Amino acid sequence: MVVKETLCSCDPESLQVTEAMDLSNSVWLTAEEDANLIIEACTIRVLPPALTLEHGLLSMKEALEELKLDPPACCSGLIRFEVAVPPSAKALSWFCCQPHSCGIFPQVYITCESENETRGAFGIGNAINFCTSSTNYGEMNSLKRYLLVDSFNMTAYGFIGINYDIKTSSMKHETGSSYFLIPQASHYLPSTSETYHHSLIKSTLEKFSVIEYERMQVVAMNSHSLGSGDSIATFVEKKDASSSCQFCIRFSPIIAVATNMLGLAGETSFFPENCANINAVWASLIIEECYRLGLTYFCVAPGSRSSPLAVAASAHPHTKCLVCFDERSLAFHAIGYARGSDRPAVVITTSGTAVSNLLPAVVEASQDFLPLLLLTADRPPELLEVGANQAINQVNHFGSYVRCFFNLPVPSDDITARMVLTTVDSAVYHATSVPYGPVHINCPFREPLENSPQSWKLSCLNGLDSWISSAEPFTRYGQVQPSYASVSCGGSMLEVQNMIKSAKCGLLLIGAVHTEDEIWAALALARHLAWPVVADILSGLRLRKLLTSYWDYEENLVFLDHFDHVLLSDAVRRWAEVDVVLQIGSKITSKRVSKMLEQCFPFSYILVDKHPYRHDPSHVVTHRIQSTISQFADCVIKQSFQHMRSKWIDFLQGLDTMVAWEISFQIQMEHSLTEPYVAHQLSEVLSSETALFFGNSMAIRDADMYCHGLVNCTGAMSKLVLPCQWIKVAGNRGASGIDGLLSTATGFTVGCKKRVLCVVGDVSLLHDTNGLAILTSRMQRKPMTILVINNQGGAIFSFLPIAERTERTILNEYFYYTHKISISKLCAAHSVKHLLVKTKLELQEALLASQQEYSDCVIEVASSIDSNAVFHSVLRRHASQAAAHTFSIVSRFPIPNSLLDNFFLCKISKIEYSLYRVQLSAPPTTVSIESGPTNLYREGFILSLSLDDGSVGFGEVAPLEMHKENLLGVEEQLRFVCHALEGATVTYLLPLFRGSFSSWILKSLGVPPPSIFPSVRCGLEMAILNAIASRQDSSLLSILQTQKDDKERLSEWSGGICICALVDYKGTPIEVANIVHKLVGEGFHAFKLKVARRTDPKEDAEVIQEIRKKVGPQIKLRVDANRKWTYEQAIEFGSHVKDCNLQYIEEPVQKEDDILKFCEETGLPVALDETIENIQGNAFEELARFSHSGIVAFVIKPSLVGGFENAALIARWAHFKGKMAIVSAAFESSLSLASYVQFACYLDLQSAEVSRAMDKKFATPIAHGLGTYQWLKEDVTLDPLKICQNPYSGDLEASIYEADRLLRNFQINHSVVLRNSSEELVHTYWLNLESDGFNYTTEVQEIGKNSNNDILLFLHGFLGTGQDWIPIMKAISGSVRCISVDLPGHGKSKVQCCTSKDAAEEHRLSVEVVAALLCKVIDSIAPRKVILVGYSMGGRIALSMAVRYSAKIRGAVIISGSPGFRDKKARKIRAAKDDSRARSLVSFGLRPFVETWYSGELWQSLREHSSFKKLVARRLQHDDVDGLAKVLSDLSIGRQMPLWEDLKQSKTPLLFIAGERDVKFKKLTQDVSDAIDQGTGPETGAYEAVVVPDCGHAVHFENPLAIVGLVRKFFTKISNRSI
Repeated sequence: MVVKETLCSCDPESLQVTEAMDLSNSVWLTAEEDANLIIEACTIRVLPPALTLEHGLLSMKEALEELKLDPPACCSGLIRFEVAVPPSAKALSWFCCQPHSCGIFPQVYITCESENETRGAFGIGNAINFCTSSTNYGEMNSLKRYLLVDSFNMTAYGFIGINYDIKTSSMKHETGSSYFLIPQASHYLPSTSETYHHSLIKSTLEKFSVIEYERMQVVAMNSHSLGSGDSIATFVEKKDASSSCQFCIRFSPIIAVATNMLGLAGETSFFPENCANINAVWASLIIEECYRLGLTYFCVAPGSRSSPLAVAASAHPHTKCLVCFDERSLAFHAIGYARGSDRPAVVITTSGTAVSNLLPAVVEASQDFLPLLLLTADRPPELLEVGANQAINQVNHFGSYVRCFFNLPVPSDDITARMVLTTVDSAVYHATSVPYGPVHINCPFREPLENSPQSWKLSCLNGLDSWISSAEPFTRYGQVQPSYASVSCGGSMLEVQNMIKSAKCGLLLIGAVHTEDEIWAALALARHLAWPVVADILSGLRLRKLLTSYWDYEENLVFLDHFDHVLLSDAVRRWAEVDVVLQIGSKITSKRVSKMLEQCFPFSYILVDKHPYRHDPSHVVTHRIQSTISQFADCVIKQSFQHMRSKWIDFLQGLDTMVAWEISFQIQMEHSLTEPYVAHQLSEVLSSETALFFGNSMAIRDADMYCHGLVNCTGAMSKLVLPCQWIKVAGNRGASGIDGLLSTATGFTVGCKKRVLCVVGDVSLLHDTNGLAILTSRMQRKPMTILVINNQGGAIFSFLPIAERTERTILNEYFYYTHKISISKLCAAHSVKHLLVKTKLELQEALLASQQEYSDCVIEVASSIDSNAVFHSVLRRHASQAAAHTFSIVSRFPIPNSLLDNFFLCKISKIEYSLYRVQLSAPPTTVSIESGPTNLYREGFILSLSLDDGSVGFGEVAPLEMHKENLLGVEEQLRFVCHALEGATVTYLLPLFRGSFSSWILKSLGVPPPSIFPSVRCGLEMAILNAIASRQDSSLLSILQTQKDDKERLSEWSGGICICALVDYKGTPIEVANIVHKLVGEGFHAFKLKVARRTDPKEDAEVIQEIRKKVGPQIKLRVDANRKWTYEQAIEFGSHVKDCNLQYIEEPVQKEDDILKFCEETGLPVALDETIENIQGNAFEELARFSHSGIVAFVIKPSLVGGFENAALIARWAHFKGKMAIVSAAFESSLSLASYVQFACYLDLQSAEVSRAMDKKFATPIAHGLGTYQWLKEDVTLDPLKICQNPYSGDLEASIYEADRLLRNFQINHSVVLRNSSEELVHTYWLNLESDGFNYTTEVQEIGKNSNNDILLFLHGFLGTGQDWIPIMKAISGSVRCISVDLPGHGKSKVQCCTSKDAAEEHRLSVEVVAALLCKVIDSIAPRKVILVGYSMGGRIALSMAVRYSAKIRGAVIISGSPGFRDKKARKIRAAKDDSRARSLVSFGLRPFVETWYSGELWQSLREHSSFKKLVARRLQHDDVDGLAKVLSDLSIGRQMPLWEDLKQSKTPLLFIAGERDVKFKKLTQDVSDAIDQGTGPETGAYEAVVVPDCGHAVHFENPLAIVGLVRKFFTKISNRSI
């Protein structure tokens, strides 16, 4: 939603803003405006994010000065500057204190809270409507609608956009939401008078048509005082205004509008002379001064001696008081408030041990630098040390743990009251100055303690008249601070800067960061340094959500979220030699990281924190900088750095990526709800609107080990270099105790004004049950969720050395503190909602529900000490193995220290393929035996992939027709792959699998991995892996697995893979048994027999029974039904073979849902094959359905599951579940068989690793399903894979060494090759045509067989060219002639009006004119009809031609195209907007226009694409910008007549395509479908609408392979219909 303010008053000093309007969908027109609507486009210039608001204002002022010095060439226009700034608590006062001479207007301050206390700026910006001095008054006074006609993001505070809910008048920060707009004002070059300036503001804004929102009242303020420090007090607003946000907009130094911006009151109601007695006077003075110093939150413990203070605090009109009977919990609550608000709370207690109960919280506040003011009542001196009740020595009671102590005298009217005020001022100054901490004011009182009247002398108030009449504190402390913009770095900083600049192996540690400004600065510093970043859980950046494309993130920010577990590998620890460590923020949580740094010393260790204390337990800090993070970042960012991708960064990122994958795999694979799962899920379920508080002990350690960041991928433009959401995180890590945690969390909730999730252990909760009392007290705060990990005791001791050396009974009693306390009953006693969760699903549902509810909730997670310790051990072992395996693999590659690209190994120089056909000795088992000899061959493709060093790798692509693939479709994808991968980078992470191939495919091919056919991906992976092995002069197995113990294990297996024989014979039981017996003699010890080929399952059972009799019990028998039996038939078969000792029955039933039923009913072991081939989406969730113990094996065909990486994932899951993972061939040649042999060996070695990690006995290697070699009568190589008996064991095996030899020396048998691929060049030529008074010259690009029967003409969208279609055209060109053209105004095309100059001004292009020109093109290139494929604007043109030129058009594919606007006003508004865009394009040039164009919401999905930057670069290569602007205006959808009625009558076949993530056009496609169904248009089957997954608006660019398949299917259908 865009909010606009309307200025209605003529007096600029008393402007009233009363209405708002929603421009999210359209603009409302008045009757007189309907005839002539002018909309001015705003060009946006995004400036780099600023460290502070002051920096932001300065950068905009500099940008404005540059604009004045170098004004645009056009005579008028609108430019908007935008800069992201941090959410400083001081932002409002800085904003309001800008001098009148600032010259940057409008400015805006926006927050999302409706409370009086401001939270910080979301952003600032200014817009300039400029006119040259030659512009006359009438032109300047003309009405224009100053709108942002192109969607944009006003980023700041880490968010992009604000989602406004009209029903609830609430705001949420979410991806893809709408945006506030700064009202546009005027600035002239040169500037004119201020009076004239204001009149134009009014004339512009008064004319807007508006819709009034009663719930969004906006009022104005007199802004004369905005330049003064007292400006906040002069805000004029309606207190009852209901609004979902705060904002203030300054149009000029004396004109501003605001809503809900009330700060401190401008007048005081404090009258001390009305106090009843001197105790009340002093108490009131203390409370009033606290309020004036910004301390408004009071934590009060009931007590008699503190009555004057408690009464004064509760009676003050601007304070909030919380009361709790437990002083210890109360004090922890106060420090929680300080953590959340960055301001001190005030604790009021009575005398005696009530004061002593504050000590634990005072220690925590002191150790962690939290401001806190303690007001402790005391007995007068005469009652001390005389045995009086509740009288102890409270002087310096907290010793060195307070920053200062003040012992006030007993209240007396003989002492000036100014002493009381200066004492409070001094105390608060000490509490809020570096180093922050608690301060203690001891306040003795004599009776009466109540408000009993007692005379006192007013003379004690002398000198306070000015103070009483103002709202300011008595003493104002200040420090001279240098401007950020002019700060100079001293000698020590210069040394540090040089050290950072020269670092080769730098590491950035971000410790606990307490404010969001510091988080902002830390992120800016990380971006600038481009070092690997280890972000502590308390930094706020561990749970970050990056709102950018993954590829931008990968290049600029390297977060090592699991560095703690990476360091579990001894090899990694020995290798990781840092030379500079920069730590910002306080101490880090990970002991393992600290230990590693201690062992690496000596090196340069720079610690930056604003306090001066020594936080260096390892004694490794060499440079200690006392500074705020913002100040330090400002100094460092001023220095330029040469950013080079290095081996150091790559290795660490690769290690972290693989360990992160392994941790995620283990956590997701574990079916039960575990404590690490709880931590791992937090990133998924929490938004930046929620804050986190972690308890100590295991809660924060698990979070630090297993929480991780996310890439949210909203695709922000790259100029917004800090597009990140973070979650504010807190914990009591000063003294790291487990006391007072719940109370601290409740205070944190009040202070941060956010919904808070508190994660604590059960013992921590029990240690602070009084915190539940605070939780239920009446206070203004958002709901809180407490997640209690209940493992019945102190689980942390199970991770300490004492657990290994102490008897269990002693551990239980003295360390674990095993208890049976009911948390649910504790909650019931305090009336707090309680939920007990025992499963992952229950936890997810509980967390999601808690984020929506408006009440507090305790979620209890059931756990146990032993199972928790075991699972942590599993995670550590496997993370260590993953790190060691990754390091051992990547360290073998010759990687230079400086890299061209992430994980760069080499480049692909060429890819070719050959179509082969080999004879088979029998039909494949995938077809019926009755098909006869016509199926006695196998067809496929051999891929040859060459690297830049000459190394070559081969892969095989052999689709099975029964699996929804065919040779034509596969070859189209191969054509695309060959084109897209030429020159692509191969990374050294690929042999590690774990998502590396999927990520590489997405980045290098630019296609969603699911869109590639499984056989194509398998062949591609095979070729790449073999090429890498060839480059390394090693075997395929060696680049997958290199550890020594596995080589030893390999030698134990005699270097061979056992082969399972495949038997598919329809003879009698005795005949089949004899065949099997013969094969046993040849060395086979495992057989898979095809069943469900006979009419009766009982006949199959008789065959199995006969075989078992013949071969004996030692031979392993498997049967495969290929899903051909009904459930009843399978049950019948199972009943007859129960005693046959089958290893498993593969796919026994037709329906997937019957598999588990079959297992339960028969008790027979089952294997899955086709079922796992259909797995889509989240593989873990899909596989989890088959955890049943009756499923004992997974038969994995790499060519059917989508390659080696997917196969490895399935196999790894199977190994952890104790199931067999059997590699199976699909009747491929020796090339695939040799690769599968190596891969099968790798999986067996992985299985051995799993067994060792889980302390299980190593299983004997299984027989893999590679027996299909028996079907090969000839092969693609002259030296086929030799499978023979092992001379030692007698088993028939495929030799690993023979397989390696074949792959290293592979040569194609050219006698089986039908044809080779050849690089098909694009033929380019020019056409010059005339039609409807226009001359059109265009570049034509053509590829494909020279056929006049099937011709596809491709039409691009606005800003595109015919070049956009080349990848798709190359893919399809094997079966059809493909032609693309540059539409008028685009690329190198030229379009000119042939009429006279005067007539040309009135002669517009139009969709109809362009359609006529394209018909001329068709006449020139094709004698027959063509099929059109159009995208966006090209789609509109194609649709117009399809319905109006059916004589030339056989059909049309419309991608993200529209039939036009039905509404006349909507067309008029859109035409005006496009005219404005066109003027902006001419005025400011192509580059800013393109940046603005692609910043819109429509392109959100496209911006995530790995090649988005390349696409934008191509968009800047148009020769005729004026022609492009003309096309934008003339071909506007606002000027196109709607085609809805034409569609109902048209007979031309149509295919409408929309992207799944393109909400607008997905709905439009459905509307078109409904409209056509109502008409008499295309006959049944001739019209189709398809929604393509994994893409947005630019479907052909984001998911091109889907378009390739759909277009081919469409023209094939049309061709078949014609025949």
